[in-house]
Amino acid sequence: MNDITSNETRDVILDVTEKLIYKIGIAATGMDLLVKTAGVSRKSIYRYFTNKDDLVLAALQRRDERWMHWYRSEVGNAETPAGRLLNLFTVLKSWFESEGFRGCAFINTSGETGDPHDPVRLLAKEHKRKLLEYVRELCVEHGVQDPDTLASQLLILIDGAITVALVMGDHQAADNAQQIARTLLNLK
Repeated sequence: MNDITSNETRDVILDVTEKLIYKIGIAATGMDLLVKTAGVSRKSIYRYFTNKDDLVLAALQRRDERWMHWYRSEVGNAETPAGRLLNLFTVLKSWFESEGFRGCAFINTSGETGDPHDPVRLLAKEHKRKLLEYVRELCVEHGVQDPDTLASQLLILIDGAITVALVMGDHQAADNAQQIARTLLNLK
């Protein structure tokens, strides 16, 4: 670890934290496990983060940025506005079928917090707001009459498909949600 720069050390800590939180949750991700898995000292972790809460938030913020970038890029590969709206679900299905899929990190971590004002819950809410805004952009691009309402409905389909895929192990949830989206969009 001596020849790793401080930014690399911070990145390793964040990567390990994110992976552990996604795999086993916030409560089960203790500092001892983080130290052992990251191969860094406790002192190194506290050099970058005041406490576990700050570390968890930083890891989730990075996941938000990376996931949104990935999702927008993949969905944007469709050639038409209608295609991009339907691609919201095609991309989800590929994610559901990927190794290590464990649902939405933001839904999962929100479920670990009881307080609606908890910073983790607020970050999850912000993530969903960004996703809603992106879906709304796609609705506007497609020229729907009421983009706010349709975007809200599609967000429910997105999060519902994610939850069903995780809980039921049903990767077809994305296809089912896409069929409902086709109906809402009046597409065959």
